[in-house]
Amino acid sequence: MTVDTSSTGDAGVGAGAEQLAIAAAVAAGESVLSRRFGSAITLVAPEDLAGSGPATVVRARVVSSSFALPRTLVIKHYPDPPAAGAADPFAQEAVSYQLFTALAPDERMCPELLAHDGRARVLVLEDLGRTPTLEDKLYARDSRAAERALLSWARSLGRLHASTAGREADFNALLRRLGGPAKTDSGGDDELRERVPAVIQERLGIPVPGEVLAQVTTALEQSRSAGFRAFSPVELSPDNNLVTGESVRFLDFEYGCVRSALVDAAHLRLPFASWPDALALPAGMSEAMVAAWRAEVVGVWPALADDEVLAAHLTTSELLRVWLITGDELGSLDLSRHAAPVSREAALVTWWRDLAKHAGYVRMTAVSEFAARVAAALAARLGPHADLAFYPAFR
Repeated sequence: MTVDTSSTGDAGVGAGAEQLAIAAAVAAGESVLSRRFGSAITLVAPEDLAGSGPATVVRARVVSSSFALPRTLVIKHYPDPPAAGAADPFAQEAVSYQLFTALAPDERMCPELLAHDGRARVLVLEDLGRTPTLEDKLYARDSRAAERALLSWARSLGRLHASTAGREADFNALLRRLGGPAKTDSGGDDELRERVPAVIQERLGIPVPGEVLAQVTTALEQSRSAGFRAFSPVELSPDNNLVTGESVRFLDFEYGCVRSALVDAAHLRLPFASWPDALALPAGMSEAMVAAWRAEVVGVWPALADDEVLAAHLTTSELLRVWLITGDELGSLDLSRHAAPVSREAALVTWWRDLAKHAGYVRMTAVSEFAARVAAALAARLGPHADLAFYPAFR
């Protein structure tokens, strides 16, 4: 789910099915609020916030309430139940917000959950207003503002991890209460990991050494280990983060789960790698983001105060992220020299080059040498389009 909160105009209400969906969301919101507070609550002036996921997302104004509710609220309504056996995005999101709403306000890296109903499949959330997203900052022309936003994002991610470390049992208990099974984000990783060598051999003509395969297996085991586990939004995209005056707030928890925080931390090395529009950051920015994140989590995981320990963990997690992204995307990319420049191909070049550098620092020699070969082969295929462009804020 991506919510556009940066618009300055009234999005209005569409016609037909869209209008019915918005009306249903408002009705569900009024119903759950009335039950929650024991008095009728009326919502008016619904504004479609254009969610891209399965939920209808609406901002509405409170006009009839005897309670000190905020002037406006955000409603997320999931009208359709999940397919049999599939994860339930409503349950994932509701439990995620419950977990954070139970924390002190300064530890809550998201809007407050005001009410929810599992039968109506609706959430009513604090409205953070028409606040710019991190994506807005990256696509504006103010490099200082973009740098501040990125460091704030890294600190917020660290606070999110530190405040939820050791809360896996709580998360799973809340999820079972809503009827959802305990979930991780690693489904399908084994199959994807296994097909990467064939994809690299077929597309680039490079065999994968056995030592590299062993390191990838170790990385997958680290991602599933009991150490460093904390809550993760999973979708770490700049369009799902609001830049407020105090910090960056996370919005989208449809895939939220508890996993190794090092999986998220790898995205400080590969900024927003799961986002299809990921571009490049200036030299030193990722290192500064890692430092900001570590400052927040080192009190919970003191082992990460050691530079060598941190570097080894991050590089192992970085290897797994690059490996899985390559397996997922390389087979379908057009690597013709004559293709129009597409950032995803160039992103793979950048990420393999960076992996080669980082693996060299921690003496993962086989990985470093292999990563350099893959980066060079990709760059040769792309020719002049091999350099990943910077976000507009840094051009």
